[in-house]
Amino acid sequence: MALALSSCFVSKLNASLCRAHATNQARRSSITCSKITTKVGATKGGVSSVCEPLPPDRPLWFPGSSPPPWLDGSLPGDFGFDPLGLGSDPETLRWFAQAELMHSRWAMLAVFGILVPEWLQKIGFMDNFSWFEAGSQEYFTDPLTLFVVQMILMGWVEGRRWADYLNPGCVDIEPKHPTKKNPKPDVGYPGGLWFDFMMWGRGSPEPVMVLRTKEIKNGRLAMLAFVGFVFQAIYTGESPLDNLSAHLADPGHCNIFSAFTSK
Repeated sequence: MALALSSCFVSKLNASLCRAHATNQARRSSITCSKITTKVGATKGGVSSVCEPLPPDRPLWFPGSSPPPWLDGSLPGDFGFDPLGLGSDPETLRWFAQAELMHSRWAMLAVFGILVPEWLQKIGFMDNFSWFEAGSQEYFTDPLTLFVVQMILMGWVEGRRWADYLNPGCVDIEPKHPTKKNPKPDVGYPGGLWFDFMMWGRGSPEPVMVLRTKEIKNGRLAMLAFVGFVFQAIYTGESPLDNLSAHLADPGHCNIFSAFTSK
């Protein structure tokens, strides 16, 4: 709760500063993005200015179904799945797209941070690793200090991200050079020298859409994987790699169905 309040306060502060000092370049970029959004026929917010929308015959989550009108293929990973109509409001859909993107990236980092240390422990490079009990371990300082530092750092980062969401490009830190054309501000994809030093996201629109679709698909898989890790830790008390080894050794008895049978 304290972290959320801190993030909200810093967010409003950053948003106010950005609106007060927004440059003409940011205004022109916003106008350009809105024109492109109109061009591709996306009635919602969040359509990218550098992505090629998917064709009408794109793959859907249920073959033969008709996607809702607000899911027109302009968002990465759009397979027409919204049975409850949660994204029918343009601004809500814009927020949902950004929230899913950030949760996907955190989930991919979490899965990586769970599997790699466990593997390092198995080959002898780490001792006594348990991701499920990591919060109770002793670190270089006390838990209160760690919490305060995390609240300050995450509040600052989330504040800048929220400001960029409200006014795309206002927190851009890309170095300015007279002979260099910086990429257009695209919320959720900062790019530039710091986040795209290999310039994968600066190509033509179609490959960029492919890369972003791959990212969101891997992120969705990572979110499901993390839920599975939590379930395994609660039910079996073992790590993901241990559960995988047990399943490969005896698939008929060590599987998801064994969770609903008595031991």
